[in-house]
Amino acid sequence: VLYELVKIRASQLNGCAFCINMHTKDLRDMGEAEKRIYLLDAWREATFYTEKEKAALELTETVTKISEKGVPDETYEKVRKHFNEKEFVALIILINTINSWNRIAISTRMTAK
Repeated sequence: VLYELVKIRASQLNGCAFCINMHTKDLRDMGEAEKRIYLLDAWREATFYTEKEKAALELTETVTKISEKGVPDETYEKVRKHFNEKEFVALIILINTINSWNRIAISTRMTAK
């Protein structure tokens, strides 16, 4: 579930309709509550995401927009409270992978169906 939330959030930031559509369908198939899908772009204000999920979503936004300010120490420390070294590396790879797929989908004119 966490990985799908990350994929959707990065895709929202990148404006990739194809990926948003695909990953919201995947999350629904996993039985995720609709409100957690609908309010993902307002995760900071929503009360039903865990602290671990919030840390991962903050890192997702930071890495997706890395040219703006890098990864602040505060964000890094928040994430490391919830993820061990192996999990942290997997999360970084996931964020970079979905960002790459977003760019491929947008560049090749893939559309949501």
